[in-house]
Order: sequence, then C-alpha cells, then structure tokens
Amino acid sequence: MIIRKSQIRTEKSNLKGGKGLVKREFIVESKDLRNKAKLFSKITIPVGNSIGMHDHVEDFEVYYILSGKGQVLDNDEIVEVNEGDVIYTADGNKHYIENIGEEDLVFIAVVINE
Repeated sequence: MIIRKSQIRTEKSNLKGGKGLVKREFIVESKDLRNKAKLFSKITIPVGNSIGMHDHVEDFEVYYILSGKGQVLDNDEIVEVNEGDVIYTADGNKHYIENIGEEDLVFIAVVINE
C-alpha cells in the first residue's frame, strides 16, 4: 500500500487540554494499524502551544523529535528536548509536551498497544 501525501488526513485540535491547537497528520490511520497500535502521526506544535498532561494505560507512546525545542515531563522531572531526541512513555506513566522554542516543534508520535 502506498499512501500519498494528498491522502494523509490532517486535523488541528486541542489535545488533552493543552495550550492552543496542535496539527496532526495521520500518516497511517488507526484502522490500518490492525489493533497493534493506536496512532502513527506527525505532530506539529506551534510556539507556546502544548499537548496536555495525559497517562498511558495498556499502551506506550514514543515521540521522535524532527525539529524545534520542547519540554516534557519525564519521570516527574521537566526535561528539555531537541531535534533527534526520543521520548518514551511506558504503560502507567503520564506526560505532556510543550513547545518552548522559537519555531514549530515537529515530531513523529506512535502509540503502541501493550
């Protein structure tokens, strides 16, 4: 299967009660992930915006930072992240991510079922 750029669904919404709107590009739709994963998306967070605090139950999430600068909650510690960094949030943990840079924070997000 080939998914063309023109076929990728995009939406802007407030995610998990965060600040402002976040753009999601659904690289592979959840129905095509065959119950192995919930999400495979490219996320763009504008300056000052965020994805709010949320936890993962029976799944885990991986963010791979493509560009920009952000801050995340990692094991109850606020940590700065940059291009090339990976954030891994395991089942039972919670996290948020906020753009603290001067350009869009862009990353790939994958939520995998436990």
